[in-house]
Amino acid sequence: MSATSRFGPELRRLRHEAGLTLTEFSVALNYDKGYLSKVERGERSASPELARRCDAFLGANGELQRLVVRPEIELDTTDAPATPSPWLVGRREVLVAGTGALIDLSLKLGGQAFSAPDPLRPSFRAQFDQLRKLGQSTAPKVLLPLLEAQTRMIAALAADAPSDTRAPAYLLASRFAEFTGWMAQEAGDSTAALGWTGEADGLARAGGDPYLGSYALVRRALVTLYGGDAAGTVALARRAQSGELPPRIRGLAAQREAQGHALVGDELDCLRSLDRARELLDSDDARSGADPVIGTTHVSDPAAMTTGWCLYDLGRPKAAAEILDRECRRLPPHALRTRTRYGFRRSLAHAASGEVEHACTIARELLAVMPAVPSATVNSDVRRLARELSRFRSSPAVHDLQPALARVLAPAHD
Repeated sequence: MSATSRFGPELRRLRHEAGLTLTEFSVALNYDKGYLSKVERGERSASPELARRCDAFLGANGELQRLVVRPEIELDTTDAPATPSPWLVGRREVLVAGTGALIDLSLKLGGQAFSAPDPLRPSFRAQFDQLRKLGQSTAPKVLLPLLEAQTRMIAALAADAPSDTRAPAYLLASRFAEFTGWMAQEAGDSTAALGWTGEADGLARAGGDPYLGSYALVRRALVTLYGGDAAGTVALARRAQSGELPPRIRGLAAQREAQGHALVGDELDCLRSLDRARELLDSDDARSGADPVIGTTHVSDPAAMTTGWCLYDLGRPKAAAEILDRECRRLPPHALRTRTRYGFRRSLAHAASGEVEHACTIARELLAVMPAVPSATVNSDVRRLARELSRFRSSPAVHDLQPALARVLAPAHD
């Protein structure tokens, strides 16, 4: 077989070794799935650019490039670092090994230098939106390797980019890192979640944005919230409410503070924080803030939804159910992860209000989609719901729901 004809089978082999489906791979590389399928089957030739992206993503050490680059085309790799930065080595080395070392930022064709970060950044930006959307309907453990590798790839591009394009690339890498942290938390790895949140802070500061570090405090407060640490949640959220920070970050921080107060039943401070969050998030400055949007993109009124969330913790389930009923109806159908997050809290509120059959009806629909969007954080409310419903074992609706609850809460086996 010629080198060119070996490219497709070799690419398929490396992709399979990395544990990636063709769909996941196409999203990660921002290439059409059908085109990649034809390349793997040998029906289409791979371009040097595709080979370079595949090499960097799969850590193939130039193997794929050597299978497609003709002798008359030379790649300029003189500027590539000899070894990757230590922080680029992660848990899925097969995906990311050598990312920093193997991405060549200067492909010289026809005597003109092509600087990768500028033309690639819109693609990475679109890819971020797509991965964020996939996060609503895909298991976090599936997305994590892609997110980790892409964060490292963009950070590597930024490190060697010209000064005029370096900052935007670092800022985009910081958003990838922040989302990676959220998916790590959803996968049940709080340590990794905090680590990636810290990376997001560092990348943002390298890009000249001192504000994302404060949003990192809001993200850290979410970890402590789900850990049941109310005091830690409030302390972190208050640190992120400096008057110098953008209104959206302060508003999201005020929401998190309210959730911390609700955990310990401090209704007065909770409602004060919610009022502050509502005022900040409704301001014109908050609505015209950073792009990509910081925080949730699927909840149309975050302050209202958080109010419903907090009212349940404050022991006011009927009021919570009324608000959550209204706000959950406004969630987009495709946002499965968001729908399960607030939907189970809604079911809890109805169950605590004594509306057991209605609570079971809500939960049954959500439990059907949980296998597609497993979530360590949502499971905390699923466990609470199971405990709440155990008080109504004689109810036929509860009896019928028990097997589905047990399946979702059963320990995962690798």
